[in-house]
This record gives sequence, structure tokens and C-alpha cells, in this order.
Amino acid sequence: MTGNSFLVLVVLVILIAGVVWYLRGRSRNGVNLPAAMGTNPTIPTAVSQGSLPVMKTPKAMGWQPGHKPTVAKGLAVTAFASKLVHPRWIYVLPNGDVLVAESASLPQQVKGVVDWFRNRVMRRVGALEINANRITLLRDTNGDGVPELREIFLEGLSQPFGMALVGDTFYVGNTDGVVAFPYVDGETRITAPGRKLLDLKPGGHWTRSLLASPDGTKLFIGVGSQSNIAENGMAEEENRAAIHELDLVTGKSRIFASGLRNAVGMAFEPTTGVLHTVVNERDGIGDETPPDYLTSVKDGGFYGWPYCYWGQTVDDRVPQDPAMVAKALTPDYALGGHTASLGLCWVPAGTLPGIPEGMAIGQHGSWNRSILSGYKVILVPFVDGRPTGNPVELLSGFLAPDEKTSYGRPVGVTLGADGSLLVADDVGDVVWRLTGA
Repeated sequence: MTGNSFLVLVVLVILIAGVVWYLRGRSRNGVNLPAAMGTNPTIPTAVSQGSLPVMKTPKAMGWQPGHKPTVAKGLAVTAFASKLVHPRWIYVLPNGDVLVAESASLPQQVKGVVDWFRNRVMRRVGALEINANRITLLRDTNGDGVPELREIFLEGLSQPFGMALVGDTFYVGNTDGVVAFPYVDGETRITAPGRKLLDLKPGGHWTRSLLASPDGTKLFIGVGSQSNIAENGMAEEENRAAIHELDLVTGKSRIFASGLRNAVGMAFEPTTGVLHTVVNERDGIGDETPPDYLTSVKDGGFYGWPYCYWGQTVDDRVPQDPAMVAKALTPDYALGGHTASLGLCWVPAGTLPGIPEGMAIGQHGSWNRSILSGYKVILVPFVDGRPTGNPVELLSGFLAPDEKTSYGRPVGVTLGADGSLLVADDVGDVVWRLTGA
């Protein structure tokens, strides 16, 4: 075969695959399954989509002047900061300064048609943007909900995401490890070199969320899987799909909980003191199968990935380990299929008018579905330390009704010093501020 003939063949394969991808993404429109939500969800039987899963990709457009998300009754939303560069995560310092991690995904190495399409999808939905690799500081000096000061707090980082301050040390979750920097209260820029505390393997699910223990002695680190269902072998997944615990006194680390495909946001429920997380589940077996979830996290707990999901429902695409399946724990609360629930923070009762206490969750939004899900911020109510009832929709309107475009995609959520709920929007390049009307 000549070089030109081979090139023509490759182009034809790509075009055919593209048509199949497009049709499969549209073929089930109108079959809108009930969302797998709550403490006892109905999860449809898995239906394998093969090597080319359903993809439906709204084009990332951003917000036009005067356009903003839809807010729940009794609440109001304003732009706290705009013209950021792919803001992903937010952390509020004790003095009220707001830190925003600006970072983005990197293209996957193209080894086949699926990788090529995945990169194309990621660009279309706004995930492969310029990597600022920095943390920006926003300071609202007069309390009017608009920062008067905006400074680069840290730069030259490696896909920064999670942040935590313990005493006079500021920790950053880079994709390749946890780094510590000296911090002085009130400073607007850190120029001192960082000190690496923990090496982590980059690639795959690249975000590294951080949460300090209430006593400040430990740091919890969310590390997602390299792949969808360990298709490259479990050796590639060593120390991944887990929450790590780093002892800040001894410097030693261990796996706190495992089998969590992509645990991102973490928060403590205050009445029980129990760690909670939101997890993105696997792709390729249905619109609502399996659901992403919110769960309490047990020390030493195993949550199923890659062998099974939602307890002990076996994924027959994966070489099985019956002993691991037998010990898999069932999560607490289903969040719907492929909602990409990323952000998580505790919201005390009375923080937002008419909103009960519970966990606020930033749902980045799906792509591996025929009918899209997520693209909103919800609150899961808690009673007696456990999630219960139906979620409350706090912020929506990030996705156009025809599902062809997205104006924004919510990621990190946290409470500001004034009790407002701050939401990072990495497609709109905005941090939204949610308050009482």
C-alpha cells in the first residue's frame, strides 16, 4: 500500500467512526431515563457501548454580557470575578482572601481513533484550554461582593488544583505531587520555592484535591484513576483511584480509602466529623449506569472500582477478583449518571435563605450520555449526619435547552467569609457568588 493510499484509508476510518459516534450520540434522544438519584437509586442494567462509547458534546461558548446562570427562588447570583483562565478550584483563607486555581486538562497521547476523538471532545467542551498553571488571589476589601485586589498568588505550578493552609504552611495539590510553601498572613504573593512532600503519578484523572483534618495534623488527597476501567492493567493504577492520607508531622503517607474511580471534592460533615467525597464513576455502559455518588469515607474502605459499582454490581468488562468484590462498600447517595460531580462543601442551615443544611455539589456535566446531565450546582440535604431526600437545585442554566452549547460548567464550590457560596466556572472563566436575594 502506498503512503497516499494509507492516508486515504486512515481518513475514511476516522470519518466512518465520526459518523458512528455522532449517530450513537443521537440515537437515544427522547429515551430520558429517570435519574439514578438518592439513597436507594434504580440503576438500569449495564449495556456495553463497545470501544466507541456514546458521546454528546455541547460546544463551550461562555457567557454573553448580561447573561448569567439561573438561580433558585429567594437567591441571587453575581459574578465575583471574571476573565479568569479556566478557574477550577477555590479556597478561602482565614482572612477572607479567595484563592482560585487556574489549570486545565492536557491532550491525551493519540494511540488510536478513540484517543483522537476524546481529544476532539475535550477541546469542544472547553476542557483543553491554555494552562495558566497558577493560583490567583482575590480580595474584597469593602465587603461589597466585588474584589478590589487581584494578584497572582503563585505561578509556575503543574496543573494545580487542591489548596490547604495549615498554620503558616500553604499546600498545593499539583498533578505530580503535593507541594508546601511558607505563608505569611495577609501576603498577596508567594515567591519562596516550594518543598515537595509527596510524589504522585500524573496523567489520566489529573486533579489532586486537598483537605486538611480538623486538627491540622493530616492532609487528605484525592487521586483519580489513570483510565476508565483499568484497561491498561492494575499496575498502571498503583496508588490511584484512592484517597491518600499524608501525616504532616511524620511526613508518611498511606492509602486511606480505595476503589474510588475519581474522588474529587472532599468535606467533613460537622455533627459526625466523618469525611465525605463525591466520586465520578465509569463510562461506557449506559446513560444512568452507574451513577456518580456522594459518600462517607471509611478508613480502609474499598468502594468497588474497577471490579464492581454501587456496592457489588459486577462490571463484566473487567477481569474479576471475587475477594475484592465481596468487600466493596455501597455508597450513601447516588447523584445521577455521568454528572461529573466535582465540587463539594458543607453548607450550614441558614447560610442561604430557605436552603437546608447539607452538601453543595458542583456538577461539571456529562459527555458520555445520549441525553446530557449535570451542568448545575445542587445541595443534598442532610439529617442526623446523613444525606436524605431530594437534592435542591441551587444554580442551573449552564447548558442551552437544545444541548448544543454550554455557557459554563461549574466545578469547585466553597463558602466565602461572608457566607456566600462561591462557584468556579471553568468554561465561563467566572467565579459566581450565590447569596440571598
